[in-house]
Amino acid sequence: MFVLELSYTAPLDRVDAVLKEHVAWLDEQYAAGVFIASGRKNPRDGGVILAVGDERAAIERLTATDPFVVEGVCAYRITEFIATKTSDALAPYRQTL
Repeated sequence: MFVLELSYTAPLDRVDAVLKEHVAWLDEQYAAGVFIASGRKNPRDGGVILAVGDERAAIERLTATDPFVVEGVCAYRITEFIATKTSDALAPYRQTL
């Protein structure tokens, strides 16, 4: 599992100009089963995405296709972790050591 932390690298007006495309990209990743939660940070200086996947390299390739990255308005910090404990709703994503 991965925590994807987005940090805006451009003013919010530039971020907002790409927001519709970013949301469409998010929707594609939800439909593919890669993303399970996402949202803006507060204060609004970026966002956070909870993603599932087997390979960090695949997640890195995926984040490079985010319109926010393509348009140069955000940078990603990717943290991989092993989800050994989850709520019942997230039980399908539990991992073992």
